Amino acid sequence: MEAAAGEDGEELPREARVLGSELVESYTVYIIQVSVGSHQWTVKHRYSDFHDLHEKLVSEKKIDKNLLPPKKIIGKNSKSLVEKRQKELEVYLQTLLSKFPVTAPKVLSHFLHFHLYEINGITAALAEELFHKGEQLLMAGEVFTIRPLQLYAVTQQLLQGKPTCANGDAKTDLGHILDFTCRLKYLKVTGAGGSFGTSNIQEHLLPFDLSIFKSLHQIEIHHCGGKLIKGLTSSKHTLATMSVRFSATSMKEILVPEASEFDQWEPEGASSSCPVTAVIPTWRTLTTLDMSHNNISQIDDSVKLIPKIEFLDLSHNGVSLVENLQHLYNLVHLDLSYNKLTSLEGVHTKLGNIKTLNLAGNQLERLSGLNKLYSLVNLDLSNNTIEQIDEVKNIGSLPCLEKVILSSNPLSIIPDYRTKVLAQFGDRASEVCLDNIVTTEKELDTVEVLKAIQKAKEVKYKLSNSDKKISEDSRLTAASSKSNCSSLTVRPSSPSLPRPVSSSQGNHK
Repeated sequence: MEAAAGEDGEELPREARVLGSELVESYTVYIIQVSVGSHQWTVKHRYSDFHDLHEKLVSEKKIDKNLLPPKKIIGKNSKSLVEKRQKELEVYLQTLLSKFPVTAPKVLSHFLHFHLYEINGITAALAEELFHKGEQLLMAGEVFTIRPLQLYAVTQQLLQGKPTCANGDAKTDLGHILDFTCRLKYLKVTGAGGSFGTSNIQEHLLPFDLSIFKSLHQIEIHHCGGKLIKGLTSSKHTLATMSVRFSATSMKEILVPEASEFDQWEPEGASSSCPVTAVIPTWRTLTTLDMSHNNISQIDDSVKLIPKIEFLDLSHNGVSLVENLQHLYNLVHLDLSYNKLTSLEGVHTKLGNIKTLNLAGNQLERLSGLNKLYSLVNLDLSNNTIEQIDEVKNIGSLPCLEKVILSSNPLSIIPDYRTKVLAQFGDRASEVCLDNIVTTEKELDTVEVLKAIQKAKEVKYKLSNSDKKISEDSRLTAASSKSNCSSLTVRPSSPSLPRPVSSSQGNHK
């Protein structure tokens, strides 16, 4: 294993200090702090572990057998002996690190956990694992899981530009990693939410390059730094499924990281009336994108680069507006649950062909905007702030709707909530499953009664309106007639009108 090196290739200082000890059952365990550059971690070993290490080094590397402090049978756990031995063991470890400044023996590397936390140790261990199992993993077609720290180590190793096998062991050659990553189809990169293991290493702060993967069909990225991921776009021509969770602050930083370099960009094949400084290739094979559980506040225009998307999950973010989705002509499943949506006005112009829509956990009071989603089959509106049964009328006439979830809304505590909601679907009430509960015959009978009552009300309302109209027409006619009579008696006689009959004429008769 090579000595540790920094990002610009310089050698990093390595140190092992014995910080203290603790008594476990009947033996003493020594607490060792290992440092390589700014990275630190702790390792715990009892004296017998040091003894086993030393015997192997004496046998394999001809280390001086007297370098390790001797065993003590009597008083081995006494405070004075433990403190003395603590200092001696620290000197022992520092001597070993000095003796192997470039290539440390594998047994020492594992003893100090270099294979878990140190760049060269990590890559050597990964290369050896893939030397033995790589071909088998590729043949099985299983998802290969790797840590951000491992990818960071491989990236740094490649940047150093040093021989791929510095310790002479062909099994640890970096070439085994590169051959494997070139052919791998299914990858999962999972980091730690906080510090990794016993170290101070924050994996979400580590940059790494994914361009070593040439054949990926599926990738999952969790708890990484979205802005620090390089080379993901090199898989645009092969990726079909991508999941990026607990990692991103925007869609753009994942889908078009190069956007920050250009004032104006457009996806390839798009016509633009504005001058563009860059034409960006699309994710031509990507059909499923999961960017849930991030800190995304906007569905930005980077979605123009994923025209083949059918499944889109943006749940558990901070999205407040449904926008830009009109670019996704193939979108049929959309999850916007647990965001900050308050309005759905005009949403049908963005989601023309949607079949499954999850809007649970938002701040929706009204459902206007859903009434023209004619392809919609499944709709989840649970955990919103819908109060009025009448709002359901907005989805009551959707011809394909089969499943609706309205639980945990204020309206769900209204008496006879289920039948009142089902009644809004008219003749399709029997075809709708509400809140994942199959509609019973009894409920359908009640729905029929409610529909009959509603129909009677509508007929009565129409009749009432008709009576009112007749009455109003009669009143208007009477008023008009009276007005005409008034005008006849008030206006002076005219050659064009007959003269009024006088009383004298009547008497004359």
